[in-house]
Amino acid sequence: MATASASDTSVLPDPRALAAMDGRALDALFRRSPAGAVPHGRAEGLFLLLPGTRLAGPLAGLLGIAWRGKDFDAADGSMVNRVTPLGVRAVPARVRAEASRMDGRPCHVLDYTVSSRIARAVRDEIREVAPGLYLGQVYWHGIRVGRFALRFPRR
Repeated sequence: MATASASDTSVLPDPRALAAMDGRALDALFRRSPAGAVPHGRAEGLFLLLPGTRLAGPLAGLLGIAWRGKDFDAADGSMVNRVTPLGVRAVPARVRAEASRMDGRPCHVLDYTVSSRIARAVRDEIREVAPGLYLGQVYWHGIRVGRFALRFPRR
């Protein structure tokens, strides 16, 4: 999957295409992608567990019942997850630009250490892999434990 240019708004891949990629391909995509635009607004989320396998789609659908996505406010550098089928806003984080743990290059870090008791040990890193589509890495106590995709609506 090629990274689209930041000015190309006609291309907005389905995040499920990321679930079809294997872990090595997702890591390569993350490494070659820029941090991208500062996230703002409501993003639909998709867990990327066991990517590249036949189980990736069903797992994403099942986990999508619990986690719906994230709402970002670029002006104050905040984000809050939407959970449950009702999209309840819970588990906030601070958003900042920082070096990725994966490769030391810039990314957007979603830091839960100060804002959330339940997710204090979690750090998400995201990069824009296509216009409005972000690929995320989830770290727990410094160990990468998962991946996710975020898709923002077209502007």
